[in-house]
Amino acid sequence: MPDKKYISASLMCADLLNLERDIKELDRLVVDFIHIDVMDGTFVPNLTFGPDTINAIRKITTKPLDIHFLMERPRVIIRSTELQPGDIVSIHSECKESIMENIAFVKQKGAMFGLALNPDTEIESVRKYLSYTDVIILMLIVPGFAGSTIIHGIMEKVERTRAFLDNNNFSNIMISVDGSVSCERAHYMSSLGANIFVGGTAGIFKKDKPLSETIPDFRNAIIY
Repeated sequence: MPDKKYISASLMCADLLNLERDIKELDRLVVDFIHIDVMDGTFVPNLTFGPDTINAIRKITTKPLDIHFLMERPRVIIRSTELQPGDIVSIHSECKESIMENIAFVKQKGAMFGLALNPDTEIESVRKYLSYTDVIILMLIVPGFAGSTIIHGIMEKVERTRAFLDNNNFSNIMISVDGSVSCERAHYMSSLGANIFVGGTAGIFKKDKPLSETIPDFRNAIIY
C-alpha cells in the first residue's frame, strides 16, 4: 500500500468571509491539498462551491486541488472547472452518470481520479472501476454538511477497504477519509491504511485554535 500520508484541508469549513486569508495561511503551513466540495442540492441537501469559485481559488494557491463532486450529474460542472496535473478529482460511485466517461475526461487533463463511496457502499461494488482509480474516498458521515457526526463503527471500513485493495492487486490506490476526522481518529485510521486525511472542523478549522497550531497537530497525528 502507499506509505505517504497527506493533509487535505476542507475549504467548506474555512472562514468564508476571509477565504483568501485562510487559503494563503494553508499555503504557508504546508498542507498537501486544498479540498473543495461541490454539491448540487440534490445528491446532498446543500450547495457549496461552483466552478467559478474554484477557478478563482486556483489563482491564489500553488497547492493541488482535491475536488469532491457530491452530485448526481457532475459531468457539466467538471468540464467547467480548470483541472491541472496533480489535482484529485472525485465523483461518487452512486452518481447517475457514466463513471467511465468522467474518468476519461479527468485522466485526459492529467489529474488523478477519485471514486467516493457513501457509508453504506462497499469497495467490492466498484471493482470494475479500480484499474482506472487513483484514490478511494471513504465517507465517514452522511455527506452534505460540515460538522456532522461520524457513523459508529465506520472507521473499520478503512481496514476492510485496504485489505481488499491489497489482496486484489490494487495496492497503488490511496484511501482518503472524509468526515469528522479529528487528530485521534486520523491517527487510528492511519494505522488502518488511510493515506489522505480531509481536515475540517474536527481536525483543522477549530474555533478555539489558530491554523498555525491545528495543522502541525494534525500532521503529527497522521504519521504512524
